[in-house]
Amino acid sequence: MAEPFYITTAIHYPNGKPHIGHAYETIAADVLARFHRMQGREVRFQTGTDEHGLKMAQKARDLGITPRALADEMSAHFRNLFDALDISYDRFIRTTEAGHHVASQALWKAMEANGDLYLDRYEGWYSIRDEAYYDASELTDGEGGEKLSPQGTPVEWTVEESWFFRLSAYQDKLLALYRDNPDFIQPDARRNEVIRFVEGGLRDLSVSRTSFDWGVKVPEHDDHVMYVWVDALTNYLTGLGYPAMDGDMAKFWPADIHLIGKDIVRFHAVYWPAFLMSAGIALPKKVFGHGFLLNRGQKESKSLGNVTDPAELAEKFGVDNLRYFLLREFSFGQDGSYSQEAIVSRSNSELANSFGNLAQRTLSQIFKNCDGHLPAISGHTAEDEALFALVDKVVRHEMPAAYADLAFAQALEAWMGAVFACNAYIDAQAPWALRKTDEARMQTVLATLYIAIAQLAVAVQPVMPGKTARLLDMMGIAHDLRNPAAIGSHWYSRLAEGDFRLDKPEGLFPRLELAEAQGEGS
Repeated sequence: MAEPFYITTAIHYPNGKPHIGHAYETIAADVLARFHRMQGREVRFQTGTDEHGLKMAQKARDLGITPRALADEMSAHFRNLFDALDISYDRFIRTTEAGHHVASQALWKAMEANGDLYLDRYEGWYSIRDEAYYDASELTDGEGGEKLSPQGTPVEWTVEESWFFRLSAYQDKLLALYRDNPDFIQPDARRNEVIRFVEGGLRDLSVSRTSFDWGVKVPEHDDHVMYVWVDALTNYLTGLGYPAMDGDMAKFWPADIHLIGKDIVRFHAVYWPAFLMSAGIALPKKVFGHGFLLNRGQKESKSLGNVTDPAELAEKFGVDNLRYFLLREFSFGQDGSYSQEAIVSRSNSELANSFGNLAQRTLSQIFKNCDGHLPAISGHTAEDEALFALVDKVVRHEMPAAYADLAFAQALEAWMGAVFACNAYIDAQAPWALRKTDEARMQTVLATLYIAIAQLAVAVQPVMPGKTARLLDMMGIAHDLRNPAAIGSHWYSRLAEGDFRLDKPEGLFPRLELAEAQGEGS
């Protein structure tokens, strides 16, 4: 029995509508979740919204509504987007849920029982936008002389009574964790940044606020609310039923991977493991900090007028086209740049012209020349066997290894190489010409292509679940065969001998037009 697999995204801060970065991270997590399901693992995939904190309280005040009303409205935008993007989450968590307050307070009590919480006064620099505290040595001066965080956000000097977590006591334990588990933080650039930060010395962390009340109450101290990151990070436990340690918590914890943006690696790779060590809870296996998604090389911002609504991109170009592009265009883990023209170009060259056209002309010839019956195989040539071997290598070995390593672009590069090989094969074999000279050979060529196309569709399911489902339905591939281990030439004879008959095929990937891509944010 395959081991269960638990993957989480960061929970998204809903003080504004979701942007392309939220879509990018969640699509990547969905691909990984779908891949592991396809491998036979029981997967738990969690995402959601982080709804407490000063930013939410201030935004609600500015709008003249309650923080809860703002959270309800904005969280719905995230859920609707993820549903539109075909995200197969098992749990969409909201930190305003009553059960999450119970879990956060249980974690607090566990840390307190370990002697790691104490009451004192906080004086220091705080970024409302980042919901983060910064040491003076980390700050820079803005153009107007104001202090800025390492993320370029404004900070303000804050003085208030606060509970503190003894983070300083965990410096050596954290460094030992990184040393003994080199894959705990990935990619390596993120790992090196975190090690340098921790080696520089850790100060105790302020973990409560009294200047506002929108958050989880500190147990037995209702005038304090928990620092938003304490409550946010706890969501990964809440979704499994913590503080109960049986059921889903016993089955899925520790998490196999927290998939997050590189700007919040410190919270997940320093604070979170320290909290868990204090509470006596097992640590997650991996924290992966991916890069930023840039619009024509620039971070999106309202002031630049380049903020893109990912739902509009999906509507304009197609959900699967967008999913494919975001994971194909650049290496996951690094920063990447996109534009609407690039989406159109990649979609047309690889999905419409290459894979879509391959499937369309193969299935059309079977429909037309074989009356929809699957063609018979009359012995394979060396060319046929070479194509099978290449596709098999890509589908069963190269792509699974790349998916598992979060090397999505590498997986799709290998996939496209096999698609190109199939196109070269059909051009060289010319089944349309064989129809007049050697019908038996024509049928074998079309059968060879049918098998290869089905294998390629199965392999790319995690990235393009909608289009591949349509194609595999069209081709009569049973659901229990839709994994690389099950599908191959051995099933073809059973399908061909049955009563399946191909209907007139429909194009999967209509060509996109650049003219349609122009407009705001293009």
